[in-house]
Amino acid sequence: MTYCVALNLAEGLVLASDTRTNAGVDHIATFTKMRVLEKPGQAVVVLMSAGNLATTQSVLSLLQGRRGEDGLPAIVSVPSLYEAAVMVGAVLREVVARDASATGMNAGIDFGSSFLVAGQIAGEAPRLFNVYPQGNFIEATPDTPYFQIGESKYGKPIIDRVVDYDTALPEGATCVLISFDSTIRSNLSVGLPIDLMLYLRDSFDTRQRRRFDENDAYYREIRQAWSRGLRDTFTRLPVLPPLASG
Repeated sequence: MTYCVALNLAEGLVLASDTRTNAGVDHIATFTKMRVLEKPGQAVVVLMSAGNLATTQSVLSLLQGRRGEDGLPAIVSVPSLYEAAVMVGAVLREVVARDASATGMNAGIDFGSSFLVAGQIAGEAPRLFNVYPQGNFIEATPDTPYFQIGESKYGKPIIDRVVDYDTALPEGATCVLISFDSTIRSNLSVGLPIDLMLYLRDSFDTRQRRRFDENDAYYREIRQAWSRGLRDTFTRLPVLPPLASG
């Protein structure tokens, strides 16, 4: 399992993913789940993935290997991010169909994967799509400006309470990191390090990226402060009045 979050806000994008993969408690490994592709000054496409690791790696390899006339991956030369999401969905269906039809490979194996496709193509605003395992997808809107894939349930409540379309990028990033802390505390299949990227609208600059591990001072500070704040708030809640007997 994994956990990826993407926010499409007025100022730009907040993108984060964990790096843990596992095939049982005795086989845990670290793989980045965020891939950044760009065409300088014209396109930024960020792909985040959850699901079958073999499927996601095949999809990403094909997307990077299929080149346009300029020699860059074709996905960064599309006219809109919508077309990028179409391309991801098509390649995902291609890989699943190929692997599921292989002899002896289609019995009890889940080849499914999900992708978040985020970024900006010159001439349009930043956009965010959630590509389902079937290859179809939906787009984030100002009313619902974020998507999660993977182990989403533990981190969703904090995002629902804090984030809206006008949330500033730094506050959105802090909220996303707290949602990861809540998820990591409750699910062993999600773990550090966390890859975080902030993308400022119309910048076409992908350099605001950071990896948070257990030794990161800022991550330790906010997770401790969040825990203290929750405990302090709990102690101030009204005490349950006596329940009626009988």
